[in-house]
Amino acid sequence: MPLRFFNTRTRTVEPFAPAAPPKVTLYCCGPTVYNHAHIGNLRTYVFEDLLQRTLRMAGYDLHHVMNITDVGHLESDADEGDDKMMLAAARERKSPWDIARFYEDEFFRHTDMMGIRRPDTVCRATEHIPQMIAMVERLVERGHAYEAGGNVYYDTATFPAYPDFARLHMDAQEATERVDADERKRNPADFVLWFSQSKYPNQIMKWDSPWGAGFPGWHIECSAMASEHLGETIDMHCGGIDHVPVHHTNEIAQSEGCFGHRWVDTWLHGEFLVVDEAKMAKSSGDFLHLDRLVEAGYDPMDYRYLLLTGHYRARLSFSFEALDGARQSLKTLRNLAHDWSYAARDGSDGVRGGETAGWRVRFHDALAIDLHVPNALAVAWKMARDPELRPAEKLALILEFDTIFGLDLAAATQSRSLPDDLMALIARRERARADRDWATADALRDELRAKGVAIKDRPGGTDWKLVG
Repeated sequence: MPLRFFNTRTRTVEPFAPAAPPKVTLYCCGPTVYNHAHIGNLRTYVFEDLLQRTLRMAGYDLHHVMNITDVGHLESDADEGDDKMMLAAARERKSPWDIARFYEDEFFRHTDMMGIRRPDTVCRATEHIPQMIAMVERLVERGHAYEAGGNVYYDTATFPAYPDFARLHMDAQEATERVDADERKRNPADFVLWFSQSKYPNQIMKWDSPWGAGFPGWHIECSAMASEHLGETIDMHCGGIDHVPVHHTNEIAQSEGCFGHRWVDTWLHGEFLVVDEAKMAKSSGDFLHLDRLVEAGYDPMDYRYLLLTGHYRARLSFSFEALDGARQSLKTLRNLAHDWSYAARDGSDGVRGGETAGWRVRFHDALAIDLHVPNALAVAWKMARDPELRPAEKLALILEFDTIFGLDLAAATQSRSLPDDLMALIARRERARADRDWATADALRDELRAKGVAIKDRPGGTDWKLVG
């Protein structure tokens, strides 16, 4: 299954060619654990989950690494603003260490609820400080970094390709960065690799270094952790589109300045989730996280389904109307899976058989062209309406497709239960049918329908499904 992706580095859709197939190395920028991940953040992690599922389906031996930023991330992606961990610690009157562990646990609780598979390796920044210091030392030795006023900076003038990745216009950028510029920098675009002098003289999160006690800059964290776990050449690196102009541009400068060769071949970036045309951001203090959707009565898989309807490189608008539509579509898909499973078990599967291989090819083709999950989802719905396929064939196909979608449709094929009051109504109706009391049975069927439960009488007994 050959794959093609839009490579941010080249701005083209091109064949994916890992360095040593079937092995593939993938690094994804993880959360900064100072607050709950909002639903816009979760869109990025669902995109990366779909990517790793597709790579594995294509037969690759994947090593997927994701970091946890638990130190050093300032409010700006550049070297400006307050430290997010320190702000959270002050807000909640806890140590930054306690803040980090709590919100890391919350992050994985939410990703588990969303069906996002955990990476093969999860690495915390605070557990890789020696690797970061060693990388900074190497950059100083190679002439790419300098110490000034207790901090160590990357000298962007020593890396001529610095503006290439983000297609930056350096003159305009430098003019912008002169406002409140750090006077210790040689060039306005230079960035901090190690802070020994910051606005937090009493900061708890500090480590000894050749330049004094301090903490790493955000960008060096990812370069050091990625190379520690995946080596000095990586097949693929992912993140949000907002990482392109600063964070990933700086990662490339650090890593290629350190190693002397191209660091990552293929870069993929996910677009924003927007609400009323505005990007959702944790820093605004007014954002939706998954628990709020659950409190409003939604299944986390309703939101996952909504995310499947948008291509990862296109902005996706969030609204509760759209989420309601996704919930109804998922309910229909679950009911279909349940019905196909029941038909296959009770012998009403029919004798005719359709062509399943063609549907697999169409599904794989959709994924193979820049991970077009919305097209793959459309293939699944068309397959569901194919009159030539037996229920058992449809069930096998949808469960195979769901290894990518991650909607846990297999659960719909297993025995399900309703609240006790509804199960009691079903039992009463079955007794009425046994007594040939058709009027009571019909009345109970209508009552159940009004409560969102559709009844279907089969030769082997009564079945039910949820309806809108």
